[in-house]
Amino acid sequence: MKNNYIAISLKILSVIFFVLMDVLIKKLSTDFNTFQIVFFRCFFGIFPVFVMIYITKAPLTTSKVNLHLLRAIIACLAMFCFFKAFGILPLADVSSISFASIMIITILAIFILNEKVGPRRWIAIFFGFVGVLVVFRPGTSLFSFYSLLPLIGAVALSFAVITMKKLLSYDSPPTCSFYLHAFVTLIYLPFVIFNWTQPTLFLWMLLIAMGFCGGIAQILLTNAYKLSEVNLLQPFDYTAIIWAITFGLIFFNDYPDRFVIIGSIVIVISTYYIIYREAKVGQNLNSLKTNNRQI
Repeated sequence: MKNNYIAISLKILSVIFFVLMDVLIKKLSTDFNTFQIVFFRCFFGIFPVFVMIYITKAPLTTSKVNLHLLRAIIACLAMFCFFKAFGILPLADVSSISFASIMIITILAIFILNEKVGPRRWIAIFFGFVGVLVVFRPGTSLFSFYSLLPLIGAVALSFAVITMKKLLSYDSPPTCSFYLHAFVTLIYLPFVIFNWTQPTLFLWMLLIAMGFCGGIAQILLTNAYKLSEVNLLQPFDYTAIIWAITFGLIFFNDYPDRFVIIGSIVIVISTYYIIYREAKVGQNLNSLKTNNRQI
């Protein structure tokens, strides 16, 4: 029982650190291009990953370098879309739409992992996308091309998670995290060199904090799942929307309207039901759907 309380605390802290990372991304977007932000997110984020590797004694050797590289390329697109969206849209909007990855993963798993999806989950997927449309509000003056960025990011994230599902058959989570950070950093390095903006001392501190927030969040998340079951911890993923609304109000004066709130509720109920049903029928993919920001 004590381990469960510790695990829940670690899980909530990991969500908070992920959202704090998003806050820093949004703040930094006024001073840097998205390429530079993604680069430093992974460059500084790899240092906490080294701590995780040291603690778990995970090996750095792998026989699936090509698959790690493929995941990193997909993650580059996902990160770019999400980070660009954070600079333009309210935190709560992006956080809500990012949960669409759970529905997309469910659909992709049918074709890639031969997963069976029953009518109940198809209904949940349908209503989940209705929730996405409510947040988007297509056809209104509030809708723009930039509103699609988090959805494109969610699609890319889904492919990255499916790829990680295959990788976890060969490598440990810390090893996968190391190769992701290393490859994304190398891929974005040329873009940063040719689009360099010199940071001030204060901005250097924010860039370092952003990377460390992401890395610390992953360490907290890994340890939470070591101490307790996925089904106990998964509801706390959705507190990300609450924290996104709270930090959006505090740091950016972003007030979510009723459409964002209603759409978020529909998305949360739909995606949680998908995970619940998968746990009910004994499928193990749900553990990859609980952390929608694991790249």
